[in-house]
Amino acid sequence: MTKVVEGLYYSESHEFVKVAGNVGYIGITDYAQHALGNIVYVDMPEVDDEIEVDEDFGAIESVKAASDLKAPVSGKVLEINEALEDEPGLLNKDAFDNWIIKVELSDTSELKDLMDSKAYEEFCSED
Repeated sequence: MTKVVEGLYYSESHEFVKVAGNVGYIGITDYAQHALGNIVYVDMPEVDDEIEVDEDFGAIESVKAASDLKAPVSGKVLEINEALEDEPGLLNKDAFDNWIIKVELSDTSELKDLMDSKAYEEFCSED
């Protein structure tokens, strides 16, 4: 069973956004880390980069595959999770505790286009 956390926003490409004020913490979902398998590398943008909704902002490599990271929201990168540079497998341990990037949200109305936890659970069960 895939873990889904309430209060987060979810994309169809299996990224999540945790919102705190005007800041979004973006990561991959538990479903995504299970599908990828053992994660060995995370490619992240630079601090101060601008990301645009639905555009690639990085990639994740596992022993099985490589997968692009698609931005669920637009914004300016405030911070990257440097711990993932040395230990990308943290995403396999707990995807929700290990966000990938922290962004200043440029358009909070984009959040309405994402799924809540209930809709995401239903979306995952259709796969």
